Amino acid sequence: MGIPIPNSKLGMWLFLGTEIMFFTAFIGSYIVLRMGSAGWPTRYEDTHINVLLGGINTFVLIVSSYLVVVAHEAMAQKNFARARTYLTGTLLLAFVFLGIKAVEYKGKIDHDILPGRIPETSSQAIRKVDRQFEELVRTRFANYIHEQILETDRPDDIVSFSLRVEELSAADFKRPDTLTSEEFAVYQESAEIDLKLYREWMNLHQHVVANVSLAEPALPAGYLESRATLEAGEKQPELTMEEVQEWLNGLRAEDHELSSIVNGSIFDPHPMVYGNIFASCYFIMTGFHAIHVIVGMILFIVVLKQGPSLNEKWTDFVENSGLYWHFVDLVWIFLFPLLYII
Repeated sequence: MGIPIPNSKLGMWLFLGTEIMFFTAFIGSYIVLRMGSAGWPTRYEDTHINVLLGGINTFVLIVSSYLVVVAHEAMAQKNFARARTYLTGTLLLAFVFLGIKAVEYKGKIDHDILPGRIPETSSQAIRKVDRQFEELVRTRFANYIHEQILETDRPDDIVSFSLRVEELSAADFKRPDTLTSEEFAVYQESAEIDLKLYREWMNLHQHVVANVSLAEPALPAGYLESRATLEAGEKQPELTMEEVQEWLNGLRAEDHELSSIVNGSIFDPHPMVYGNIFASCYFIMTGFHAIHVIVGMILFIVVLKQGPSLNEKWTDFVENSGLYWHFVDLVWIFLFPLLYII
C-alpha cells in the first residue's frame, strides 16, 4: 500500500523480473556452449544467419518501442485517437518483425538446418544423403498409389513396390480405365525415370550399409566374392564423402535425365560440427522471443478493440503493455549481436 504506483504496474515489474531470469538462463547457456565449442559454425553457408534481416528486425523493434512511448503519452493527454494510431503502428511493425522472422525460419527449414537433422561427421552426412534419396523415391512412388495407377497391400515395402513400378513401365501393362492413352503414356515414361532413380538410390544404399567404396560391388553376391579375394587383415576401401559428392554431381549434370529431380531435393554431404547445438540454441531463443512478441501483439489488440470507446481507464494498461514491449525489445537487443554478429 505504501508504494506510489498502481498494483498492475508493480505486478508487471515483478513478472518482468521472472522473465529476465528466464531469458538469462537461455543467454547464459548459449554463451557457455558457444565459448566452449571450438569450431562453432559461423559461416553463412553453414548457418544461413542473415545479418541484414536481423538488423532490419532490430530497427523495427526499436521504432515500435518509440511508438508505444508516444501512444502512452497520448493516453496521458487523453488524446485517445492519437494513441490508437500509434498503437496500430506498433502492431503493424510487430507483424513486420514476425514476417521477417518467418522468412529467416523458412531459409533454415529449406536447407534442413534443424535440431537433430544436421550431420556433424562425414558418415552422418553420407547417411543423410541416403535418407533424403529414399524419401525422394518414396514420394515419387506414392504418386502412383495416390493417383490409383498402382495398388499394393504394402506401400511401405519399397523393394516390392519397385517391381510394380517396373510392371507399369512395361509395354503390355493394362491401361486403367480412368486414364486416357496420352495420360497413361506420361505415367509409363515417369515410371521408367522413377525406376532409374530407385536403382541409383538402391546402389548408394547398399554401399552405405556395407560401408564400401562406390568403386567396389555392394550387392550380396558381388560383395562376398570381393571379400573372398582379400588377404588376411585386408579390408575393402570404405565409402567416402568425396565419392558420394562426386556421384551426386554426376546425377545433377545438365545432360543427366535425373538432374531435374535430384537438384533441389538432395543436399550436398556437408557435415557441420556442433550444428545441432547451434540450431537448438537459435530456435529456442528466437522462438521463445517470437512467442513473447505475439503476446505483446495480443495486448495491443485488446486495447485497439476498444475503438472510439477507448478512455483514460486504459492508461495503466497501455503503460504496462509498453513496459512488456520494451522488455521484448531489450531481449532482442541481446539476441541480435549474440546470434547474428559475434
